[in-house]
Amino acid sequence: MSLHPLAGKPAPHSILVNIPRLVASYYALQPDPADPLQRVAFGTSGHRGNSFAGTFNEAHILAVAQAVAEYRAQQGITGPLFMGMDSHALSEAAWVSALEVLVANGVHVHVEKGRGYTPTPLVSHAILSYNRGRSHGLADGIVITPSHNPPQDGGFKYNPPGGGPADTGVTRAIQERANEILLNDLRKVQRVRLTQALETAEEFDFITPYVYELREIIDIEAIKAAGVRIGVDPLGGSSLATWQKIADHYGLDLTIVNERIDPSFSFMTVDKDGKIRMDCSSPYAMASLIGLKDQFDVAVGNDPDADRHGIVTRDGLMNPNHYLAVAIHYLYQNRPQWGPQTGIGKTLVSSSMIDRVAAALGRKLVEVPVGFKYFVDGLLNGTIGFGGEESAGASFLRMDGSAWSTDKDGIILGLLAAEILAKTGKSPSEHYRELEARFGASAYSRMDAEANPAQKKALANLSPEMVTATELAGEPILAKLTRAPGNDEPIGGLKVVTESAWFAARPSGTEDVYKIYAESFRGTEHLERVMQEAREVVNGAFRAAGVL
Repeated sequence: MSLHPLAGKPAPHSILVNIPRLVASYYALQPDPADPLQRVAFGTSGHRGNSFAGTFNEAHILAVAQAVAEYRAQQGITGPLFMGMDSHALSEAAWVSALEVLVANGVHVHVEKGRGYTPTPLVSHAILSYNRGRSHGLADGIVITPSHNPPQDGGFKYNPPGGGPADTGVTRAIQERANEILLNDLRKVQRVRLTQALETAEEFDFITPYVYELREIIDIEAIKAAGVRIGVDPLGGSSLATWQKIADHYGLDLTIVNERIDPSFSFMTVDKDGKIRMDCSSPYAMASLIGLKDQFDVAVGNDPDADRHGIVTRDGLMNPNHYLAVAIHYLYQNRPQWGPQTGIGKTLVSSSMIDRVAAALGRKLVEVPVGFKYFVDGLLNGTIGFGGEESAGASFLRMDGSAWSTDKDGIILGLLAAEILAKTGKSPSEHYRELEARFGASAYSRMDAEANPAQKKALANLSPEMVTATELAGEPILAKLTRAPGNDEPIGGLKVVTESAWFAARPSGTEDVYKIYAESFRGTEHLERVMQEAREVVNGAFRAAGVL
């Protein structure tokens, strides 16, 4: 995709979303449940959409909240439900709708005091803290967020008592019930007025316990003693108050470079496609913080719900895959209380540099499909010390090997960058150059290719036998994977591996395309060949399935 002329530049007024009209559409437009595109649809991170398109409206949230309340009752989940929201305009509206329904159903809801914003990792942390040592009356949670998506989007995700994203079985049950409720004109929805809902809900301080316990996962004293100068850009998101508390409580040399909360996100620089997107892994969306890189030793950006991290050093914004490899290499040598059997979790589209680091560390590599839900159990029971995704989302264990959060936590990944610098005297980007010198330099890319619904379905249900190719970019194919090696779960696509390269192809859940991820340790020209031949391999599989 060609770079948009506005990429990396301040957002012009002409592309800002009309917030009053957006919120009015949330309440005024009624989705058509007969239209598959306007039904509730839980992807890897919950239900997402926007009110203009009839994909994220009050009816959706009323139905989903009712479905969650019924699911809790069926599963015997009787503890509090911790509910947070980010700073997207539709998050506030959806938070109100969900609260009215949950309270009407007798759910004991905990919300941030003063109706403040709550990052995703703080919700996960609160769930785990409440459930520690309990076997009955367990808590769960909801986060109202579309993550890094554009300002006009809304999102709703449910976290069961494990604290992390719900697995496919849970989301399928909630999705199916919510759509039943939609089809029946919301007649099964129980609801109270907002005044009663607010009076009944319990205000809860998510921030203080999270901040006070950071010493249990990050060497804060080392950061302070080294005088690391930290810059933080919450990108107008929910982490602002948390970062303020961290700076005040620990006395760190930490500067928040942008304290604006604006639902239009008018302060953003435009992403590569000309849209406003709070993607802290994008150098175009992060241009403002990158421009300040020489003022700090290390800087971090978070997306609106703070489940993602962007790490900026004097060398610029780090590639997310590069930082994951550095974080893993550092943590497993500096957390002596993590057991020798504690493995390393990665998604199958993350860099193979992680494979090489894991082998050098003598650690088991747990490779899973895309979706942080696949790391929840491992982080809970300590069999995985670190779980990370190529899209700049990760979490890891406390120093004693117990769970911290089982959802992605962009805050601790930012603080870890400062710890790495404080303890080693080298920035994370310097550490990555050392990994390249030791294990080789890789080239990594991702692209979209057109695919009709039949082809997307075929790709999601491939068997290895349907892939007839024996070579990829001049190398013998070593593996054709349709299930993840780490947990034998279907990957919903295909991964092909050679000695020095790989590609993965997965159908998009929202567009008529499939996504190709690829990496080569033989340079950019070889990577381009891998990408080209990946399409040929996939087309061959389409022919075998009779859809080309």
